[in-house]
Amino acid sequence: MVTAVYPGSFDPVTNGHLDIISRSAKRFDHVIVAVLTNSSKQSLFSVEERKQLLQEVTAEFSNVVVDSFDNLLVDYMVSQQASIIIRGLRAVSDFEYELQMASTNRTLNDEIETFFMMTNPIYSFLSSSIVKEIARYHASVSELVPAPVEQALRLKFKP
Repeated sequence: MVTAVYPGSFDPVTNGHLDIISRSAKRFDHVIVAVLTNSSKQSLFSVEERKQLLQEVTAEFSNVVVDSFDNLLVDYMVSQQASIIIRGLRAVSDFEYELQMASTNRTLNDEIETFFMMTNPIYSFLSSSIVKEIARYHASVSELVPAPVEQALRLKFKP
């Protein structure tokens, strides 16, 4: 059985993230969507809120679970007996950073492989930061995020 981990801040989860999760669920036996605490970012949603939203929007996938971690990804991977890291690429600009991270993770543990998935072109512009910026000004994000996330954003940015 192959366990893959899709790590990210998911602040909030977008339709682009959900596309990667859906496609990963078809390719791997077990997928862990792992919410990380990113100390370099100011989060809108708490880790628990992000996990709850992810659980809600991934409920249809029987082989997907949601978890969180706050240590090195490779250490988390070992603790979960996972061998595959899933990373989505939106554009060439993502590649340099992702290649650096994949190489670093491979140096730390050469038993772990990184699989890159190209984002569906309709989501190539989409990021959690863009979603938050749009929602902050009370514009619709219904085409960018699942409905439960849109509702959560409305509550966060109540006028």
